[in-house]
Amino acid sequence: MKRKDFSEMNCSIAKALDQIGEWWSLLIVRECTFGTTRFDQFQERLGIARNILASRLKRLVEVGILEKFALGESERASGYRLTQKGEELFPVLVALLQWGDKWGSAESCPSLKLVEHASGAAVGPVGPVSPAGKVLGLREVRLEPGPGATARTEAVLAARNRAILGLETQADQG
Repeated sequence: MKRKDFSEMNCSIAKALDQIGEWWSLLIVRECTFGTTRFDQFQERLGIARNILASRLKRLVEVGILEKFALGESERASGYRLTQKGEELFPVLVALLQWGDKWGSAESCPSLKLVEHASGAAVGPVGPVSPAGKVLGLREVRLEPGPGATARTEAVLAARNRAILGLETQADQG
């Protein structure tokens, strides 16, 4: 079954999901943040079928999230590591981790905690942050059209702001 292609949607979330939007890909990226580089390590740690792993690694390299590099053990041995684009997925993983810690399972305790390396202080919640440093929730953020917005995007954002924030637009007042 061919997966849905989101690349034509005028939505940054859909475009991101087109590149990374299935669980094996995010788990491979997670493994890279743990220092995993070798095919056999990914397979052992994830319990993933070889053909699926090969396919996901190939796709992550194609979209520039991972890069292959020579391991130095032999000419044929290569590993995988995050590119800058891949490293910039780290906040996404942290947000999923924090969400999973809160909502994943009532009986489970977090298996790890994030602390700043230099200070040892616990890392705070990930999310949109106000200029004063407060993490903002869904009902504290207004969405506005960006430079790539279409008329449809503008209508969707106006409807969202009405529904979530109770805001009227100029068209509503018109």
